[in-house]
Amino acid sequence: MTLTRRPSRSGPASAGRTPRPGRGLTAAIVGPDGAGKTTVARHLHTMLPVPAAYLYMGVSAESSNHLLPTTRLIRFLRRRKGVVERGPRIPPPAGSVPSRPKASPGRQLRAAARLANRVAEESYRQGLASWHRRQGRVVLLDRHVFADYYLHDVDAPGPLPLSRRLHGLFVSRVLPPPDLLLYLDVPAELLFERKGEGTVEVLEQMRHNYAQLAGVVPAFETIDGTRPVDEVAAEAAQRILRRLDRSAGGAGGDGGA
Repeated sequence: MTLTRRPSRSGPASAGRTPRPGRGLTAAIVGPDGAGKTTVARHLHTMLPVPAAYLYMGVSAESSNHLLPTTRLIRFLRRRKGVVERGPRIPPPAGSVPSRPKASPGRQLRAAARLANRVAEESYRQGLASWHRRQGRVVLLDRHVFADYYLHDVDAPGPLPLSRRLHGLFVSRVLPPPDLLLYLDVPAELLFERKGEGTVEVLEQMRHNYAQLAGVVPAFETIDGTRPVDEVAAEAAQRILRRLDRSAGGAGGDGGA
């Protein structure tokens, strides 16, 4: 199957693949830092022969291409206070850090506000993904909340704070999974060489965590991410188009978005 580049983001689909409302697809690109998620997703946005939309679905507000006004306000106030954005911050699994004494009412209130804004932000982006999908587009999700938080707020061992338990319920029971989850698998040593962040041991644990999603997400597929980005994106595009062809033969419900 030969892939052709679309003339524009909203350009016409190739012959035989004219999307209809309700026949779109959500495809999440996931993997540890250095796997090439954003680069591959951006390549797919231009190379797929069908209308597509790019949407960041990770935990970093700094990297997001869509933000709620409340999130923008929070970021503005944090910068005014001199707080430096440090990129994605996912809480460690339960049991990996010492337990803290019960938080004061003020801290509990702030935690509740952060949770409310996080859920609102994730719901907003999910709503955008659903809208694009209903328009018949392939929605390229750069990361996915479920993949990022599954072992932290959903299937974490030991007791969790109330805010994380509630967020885990939201992620696992309310947010729909993507129609296709593509995991870019790269050895920890190469991940560290590419980004120079964390340690090889931590990156290897992240690989293990992502691989565990194969038993949780039905449409989980692994792609070798060690190859040049053009080859990785081409394989991802082929898998997306095969999934799109299969889904076009069934009912066009709201599915994974």
